Amino acid sequence: MENMKNVIAQIVEQRKKDIASRGYNFGFEIPKVRTRPVNPFMAERGVILEVKRASPSKGDIAPDLNPAETAIKYRANGANAISCLTEENYFKGSLADLMAVCAAVPDVAVLRKDFLIDEREIEIAYLCGADAVLLISGILSLEKMKSMTAKCAELGIRAFVEVRTEDDAEKVLQVKKSYPDTIVCGVNSRNLKDFSIDLLVPAQLKKKLGGDVIFESGITTPDAAEKIGSMGFSGILLGEFAARNPEKAGEFVRAFELSKENLYGRKMISLAEKLALKNNSGEKKRPLVKICGLTRVKDILFADSLGADFVGFIFAAGFARNVYGKKFSEIGRVLATVKAFKVGVITNPESEEAFAAAEFVKIGVLDFIQIHGLRYEDVPDYLKAVPHYFAITEKMGDFAKNAEELASRGEPRFLQDSKSHSYSMDENGHLWLAGGVTAENVRSLCKKYKPELIDVSGGIEGEILGEKDEAKMAKFFENLGSV
Repeated sequence: MENMKNVIAQIVEQRKKDIASRGYNFGFEIPKVRTRPVNPFMAERGVILEVKRASPSKGDIAPDLNPAETAIKYRANGANAISCLTEENYFKGSLADLMAVCAAVPDVAVLRKDFLIDEREIEIAYLCGADAVLLISGILSLEKMKSMTAKCAELGIRAFVEVRTEDDAEKVLQVKKSYPDTIVCGVNSRNLKDFSIDLLVPAQLKKKLGGDVIFESGITTPDAAEKIGSMGFSGILLGEFAARNPEKAGEFVRAFELSKENLYGRKMISLAEKLALKNNSGEKKRPLVKICGLTRVKDILFADSLGADFVGFIFAAGFARNVYGKKFSEIGRVLATVKAFKVGVITNPESEEAFAAAEFVKIGVLDFIQIHGLRYEDVPDYLKAVPHYFAITEKMGDFAKNAEELASRGEPRFLQDSKSHSYSMDENGHLWLAGGVTAENVRSLCKKYKPELIDVSGGIEGEILGEKDEAKMAKFFENLGSV
């Protein structure tokens, strides 16, 4: 879509004009009294499925959608609640859609999803049958959010408050002090200013918000829904895919409901919080650093002292830097003192080395597995169940295609290893890059690609593979700090 810069500001501005010319009911006849009972919105863990015709980022999604029929299909597929878009200009919804949904499923909680800016819009949503309304923290002042939440409490419906930033979260927590039972918190993985997606943003804010938190947007496969469930979210909101394929929505519902918080999810939360801490610190912002191919205790401790964020160890037969066996027995004795995330790099998922690396993650000696050079479908479930990320290489073919597949499967981050420095770039700006990185070229790589993480191995070694050169390591961090 063209002109995606700060779309939310455009939507709100147009909304104000429409209200001025057509009123808060946008020209629709609103019931004088509510006839539908109020259903509890997200009182239990589950999935919100969305009635959605279009979006600014995707254009038409389901232009011929029948809201009542879709809602009935959603209920049959196990929806805990149904979200209905009522914004007309960019999402092609309406209050007529909301009333049709509420009439079709009287026993399912319904959310009016819109860019509401006034208490009178909440009153209208209530009369139309909504059990909750969306309040977007980023477009409301603290006082306005308080008064709109108070209106929800007065009517006995819930405020589904969406946040995206630390400031948004602070605002919600202030309001929640006065209305703890009215507010349900949601975090949108989609940035409503430019519609880019970061699956780790909800994870970054989850602990701060406390209690039950709903994960919104960016989920396109049951695998992704399962991963979100493993992070301990109490619900997910499924929009585009559900609207396109309402009869298949049950696959997502089952995947999420069967998932449980686990080690993978907790470790991804830790990664998300590390990224948030780095991004919000007052320090000069530099990429995260992974020092890989470490084989000696002294090099590990030196890398950690310089501020490495990850340290990597090869668990693969046939590689000179392979540490599996006696070498890792020595290394393992110091890892508890190392602040950096510890990563085991594997290339053959059926190997003895890979099984051992996975066990080291399970018992807490390592933090992550780097699944190197393998496509998602070729990786056994035992590896997907432990904390991991993928590394895609030039040998695997088109970077963009492989990156798109991983993102669709709910992999929030993955490494791109390219000695030719030909990376797949997208609007999210979350590139993790590797391949031919040295102290001499790190500044130019960072200026060109602005990576979130940079991985270096051979470029800071001496003459012996796996033995890092302290002077080169120090120079690498010095040059990186001056980017």
